[in-house]
Amino acid sequence: MSFAMDLLLLATSWAHVLLAPYTKVEESFNLHATHDVLMYGFDHNTFSGAVPRTFIGSILLAWLTSPVAYVASQWGLLSTKLDLQIAVRLVLATLNATGLMLIRRAVCRRFGRPTGLMYVLLICSQFHLPFWMGRTLPNMFALFPVNLAFYALYDRAPHSQYPARRSADVAFALLTFTAVVFRSEVVLLLAPLAIQALLLRHISFMRLIRIGFFSGVLSIVLTVTIDSYMWNQWPLWPEMYGIYFNVYQGKSSDWGTSPVHAYFLSHLPKLLLGSLPLAILGAISDNRVRALMYPPVLFIALISCLGHKEWRFIIYVVPLFNIAAARGAWWMVSRRKGGLFGRMMFLAAMGILALNCAITIVSTRASMANYPGGSALVTFNDQYADQHAVQVHISNLAAQTGASLFLQSHSPPYIPSMTAPATNDWVYNKTESLSPRDLTTSTPFTHLIAESSVEFTGTGRWKLVDSVQGFSRWKWNIPRGGIAKVLEVPLHQWLSVLEMETNDQLYILERVK
Repeated sequence: MSFAMDLLLLATSWAHVLLAPYTKVEESFNLHATHDVLMYGFDHNTFSGAVPRTFIGSILLAWLTSPVAYVASQWGLLSTKLDLQIAVRLVLATLNATGLMLIRRAVCRRFGRPTGLMYVLLICSQFHLPFWMGRTLPNMFALFPVNLAFYALYDRAPHSQYPARRSADVAFALLTFTAVVFRSEVVLLLAPLAIQALLLRHISFMRLIRIGFFSGVLSIVLTVTIDSYMWNQWPLWPEMYGIYFNVYQGKSSDWGTSPVHAYFLSHLPKLLLGSLPLAILGAISDNRVRALMYPPVLFIALISCLGHKEWRFIIYVVPLFNIAAARGAWWMVSRRKGGLFGRMMFLAAMGILALNCAITIVSTRASMANYPGGSALVTFNDQYADQHAVQVHISNLAAQTGASLFLQSHSPPYIPSMTAPATNDWVYNKTESLSPRDLTTSTPFTHLIAESSVEFTGTGRWKLVDSVQGFSRWKWNIPRGGIAKVLEVPLHQWLSVLEMETNDQLYILERVK
């Protein structure tokens, strides 16, 4: 049973990677930094983003991917750069799935295997965490050490009041490292966990200070040394620069602000789906769960004070809410089935899981069609695979929706275990702010992946080769005409009652010779 639960967590994370293999702009720095380490193409020097980010996660991910890529290429499973991008994401998904597996083991030990099973089912039926845990956001690099810290804190016997002394040390060292190196907002989670540990006498004040000081100093030395070298700036502490830029200077508000209640009333329900009411039930029914929920709730309250809010800033506490939800779900399904109440509770718990799955299927289907840039560049590569000296300009929308360095399959560099195609002399260009006139008269481009076609084809110098569609919206196709008519509708039409609409978003153009 334990192996099956772990395998389900891993398979779910892998499925999301394989179903939606392309990436978006918010993932690009770490993805391209990993590309740089693997193949020595330094795209981050040109497209660095507003704030420098640490290379440490990308370096570790590239090191872990290298042997996987070599073995996969020997087995014939990896032959293109896109395959390599998928391998990178699968490795990251495996790391984060491993963190969830460890928490699952802690849940089984502390609350029992049935609660552990509910924990796995709830996570796998959700959308955001499984979908994003294989994506190279900085938050997904932070998720793994945070989950390791949770495992160290909560892996104990059912009625144990204290974590092992060494486990507490490891947990707070990991959280300090994560806050210093990967994501500074983790300090807002570290603070309530530390206060709770002090109040419950899980750790002494002086010991906590020593752990924080030594792990903090070592983490600062590590990130400043590596990132100053990689960015060619001295000294550079990326997360401290991010705090200065986003918090002190208030630049994060340029990306929008949300009301103070947004995390609790919008982002958390979106992340948890049916786990939210189950978590409340779990906290009511079990004192141990209530104690576990204080730090994540306080963390969300603290981070709500910042104006700019995104769901990914609170992704770290989803596993803890799912522990509470699993406890609540098990309370529901463990009621005696002989009475009406017990049967209703069982059906309600199964209904919540089914609703989670339905929402996740719809969200995943939309996401699969939401990367037109990746689809366009793969289509372009296949269509002109036999041509030499191709020079293609990639528009801003294409670059933001999947046209990553890993998809530049006809241009070096290549890893040693990968065979380069015969036509490897292409030029892929992502220069921004070029007008249609510039692209037509002042550049040597032979092809365009553009966001419109009319303004180019109207000049007579470009011809439309293909268009690529992307997700637009969902629409309802509810049968009409009264009850009698509705009852006559065939089953296959009911299966399409919710229909996904797509529209042309990118266009492949070729210069007229």
